[in-house]
Amino acid sequence: MARFKVGVQLRPQHCEMAQLRAAWKEADALGVDTIWNWDHFYPLFGDPDGTHFECWTVLGAMAADTSHAKFGALVTCNTYRNPELLADMARTVDQISGGRAILGVGSGWFQRDYTEYGYEFGTAPERLRALRDSLPRIKARLAKLNPSGADVPIMVGGGGEKVTLRLVAEYADLWNTFGPPENFKHKNAVLTEWCEKIGRDPAQIDRTVMIGTDEVDSVERYLEAGATHIILGSDAPFDLKPLARLLEHARS
Repeated sequence: MARFKVGVQLRPQHCEMAQLRAAWKEADALGVDTIWNWDHFYPLFGDPDGTHFECWTVLGAMAADTSHAKFGALVTCNTYRNPELLADMARTVDQISGGRAILGVGSGWFQRDYTEYGYEFGTAPERLRALRDSLPRIKARLAKLNPSGADVPIMVGGGGEKVTLRLVAEYADLWNTFGPPENFKHKNAVLTEWCEKIGRDPAQIDRTVMIGTDEVDSVERYLEAGATHIILGSDAPFDLKPLARLLEHARS
């Protein structure tokens, strides 16, 4: 099996902060390449009013608690924060970590977050246009900050073939979408086409995919589909035995 990068998403729902902190310390000690959370205000499944923690505050703690893995949000909702502010937050968290932060961003989709926190939900095309407008502003602000955040990698999440994947080709260092492998293979090919159209080397973009624990032992299907970086989703109580097994596959 080809070597690949390994990540884990520790979802900040239905848990205590102590559990999250213990889990990312354990993942870091295991030697994962990346650790992620997500950017929502309420659980996405299970009890809709269960415990939940805010994304970027959690990332600040993760930056201080870990030593080796890169980390970020999979992914930040673009319209929850001003683009310049988001860039400054990412740069600051990157400084806390000693240069390990990744700024993951997407257009947003979870309507309850918008409604409860007073954001304009709008339409999917409007949110995509907002992402298109925000990405150059984010990159410009990262470069302008003192100390600079120009080296903070950007991940764009999503699989829209007309807009999102073109934005990935233009701005991203990493890209994330979901399975099954046939879906990932198709989206990956479209992204490569966009890179060729705009004159960018497709190999410059790390191709990440989120998988479940039931896919750990069949991960080669994603590698054959073009994935270079496999991210395992994990929920409390954060049993990381499947993650350790995924790492074994990556190192075999």
